[in-house]
Amino acid sequence: MTQNIFVLGLDEPGYNELVTLPEADQYTFHGILSLEDLQSGVISLADLLARAQEQLDAFDGTIDAIVGYWDFPVSMMVPILCDRYGLPSKPLVSVVRCEHKYWSRLEQQKVIDEYPGFDLIDVHDPSAKLPQHMTYPAWLKPIKSFSSEGAHRVDDETELLEALAEERDATERIGGAFDDVLEMLDLPEAIADIPGGAYMVEEAAQGQQYTLEGYSWGDEVEIIGLIDSFNYDNAPSFLKYQYPSTLPEPVQQYIHDVSRRVISAVGLTNSTFNIEYFWDAPVQRLRLLEINTRHSQSHAQMFHWVDGQPNHAVMLDLALGRKPHMPRRQGEHAIAAKWMLRHFQDGVVRRVPTAEEIEALEQRYGNVDIEVAVEEGARLSDADTEDSYSFTLAEIFVGAETEQQLRDIYDACCEALAIEISDDVEGA
Repeated sequence: MTQNIFVLGLDEPGYNELVTLPEADQYTFHGILSLEDLQSGVISLADLLARAQEQLDAFDGTIDAIVGYWDFPVSMMVPILCDRYGLPSKPLVSVVRCEHKYWSRLEQQKVIDEYPGFDLIDVHDPSAKLPQHMTYPAWLKPIKSFSSEGAHRVDDETELLEALAEERDATERIGGAFDDVLEMLDLPEAIADIPGGAYMVEEAAQGQQYTLEGYSWGDEVEIIGLIDSFNYDNAPSFLKYQYPSTLPEPVQQYIHDVSRRVISAVGLTNSTFNIEYFWDAPVQRLRLLEINTRHSQSHAQMFHWVDGQPNHAVMLDLALGRKPHMPRRQGEHAIAAKWMLRHFQDGVVRRVPTAEEIEALEQRYGNVDIEVAVEEGARLSDADTEDSYSFTLAEIFVGAETEQQLRDIYDACCEALAIEISDDVEGA
């Protein structure tokens, strides 16, 4: 008898990876709500939970696991739904302890020194200033967001005030839903009076960004791998994720140790996680950026190509109550990357490649997977944006044997895709 696995926001790339898992023929994967349902517009947690539960209750069969690999609200809906259906999952309080950016910093202070200066800030105060114990450059960010929404890098007081004004005028999409989660918990005094839509400031970390993927099985904290992140030149927007990491082994072990201490301290058990860091090599300084209580779907293809199995496998093992196992360096390629083709000003999409053109390009190389993120005729600014600086046109996964081969294949794909953007928005 096959086991029924319910996946919040199941998308085509995720499904394609899930069905490659060992013993996949023993599972049937069912989607709960679409990604658009889960992340579009102003989020109502109560509505989403009710709709998800309606789908689950209508199913005529066993519910063997409920999983998800997206950020909020999925990361918090999974433990809530699992609790309602008596299924294994991570504690909701530990999820919030990690993903509430301010609470997370307070917890980190107890066990590590590798965090930036931070504090709350009143987004409604038109004369708000950076706290005296902090220095520019800094980041203004909501205490809860996803995909870097609402985050602004500010280099001086003028930029801070401009960013605060912009966020005051923005639609609050997440704060109310996060408040609903906070009301489910017995919060410490330092957190209880902070609204879900609050903002904070953090000193900007220097160096290159890295993401550690891991999981906790009971009290054991295990490392899956370390991903290198590369930004575009002169812009805080991701160009690519690359695996395996090129960091020296002692630095990798240092990051592993910090990660284990933090995950143990926040009580995140029976969960995948990823932690983002900055490593400033010239001064040998590590800074923890944020903790996510899920694995990254962006890394699944890379782990599959390099290690021989996507990280989705760990999520599934934990959801079924069994100790995970990840192979290492048993994949088809020595190196893999997820590239993000971006445009850095608003515009209208005049041409996108056809499905036939994309398929031909993927077949030409055999180690390429392309996901175009825009549609012909669409205005870039009408889409939900990943950050405040750019618009994603396509995601291009590449497996290769060397870094140079990675770059050559990516460049060839960008040229062949021939996505055309008109910057004349007024004439659209």
